[in-house]
Amino acid sequence: MLMALGQFAFEIGTAAYQELARKTEWRHAETPRFGARPASQYLGPGAETISLKGVILPGLSGKHSAIATLRALGDEGDALPLVDAQGLVHGDFVILSIDESHSHFIDTGQARRADFAIELRRVA
Repeated sequence: MLMALGQFAFEIGTAAYQELARKTEWRHAETPRFGARPASQYLGPGAETISLKGVILPGLSGKHSAIATLRALGDEGDALPLVDAQGLVHGDFVILSIDESHSHFIDTGQARRADFAIELRRVA
């Protein structure tokens, strides 16, 4: 298992990601001052997002139903704990978006390759 979002495990058998990007922001308020740079006050943590990109190759790694499962989790709109393989809890995240593209179709119309990208945002 690479990471788990709630009960969904990102792994070779479901949907393994090849890229993980994390963005963390902090909030600062500024007050203009005459003849000087604005004063800045730290307001606390801002948004935190995680982007996961991967490839599903049915028969070799992953299955198409994994994306459908993630879409169903997104439809519920619940915040889910995000835990990595080392047991580190990153906090509760919601699914903001899922992008997918299919290629390498066989005669039955099934794609042999599905690229996906998932955008998560921390809410707690």
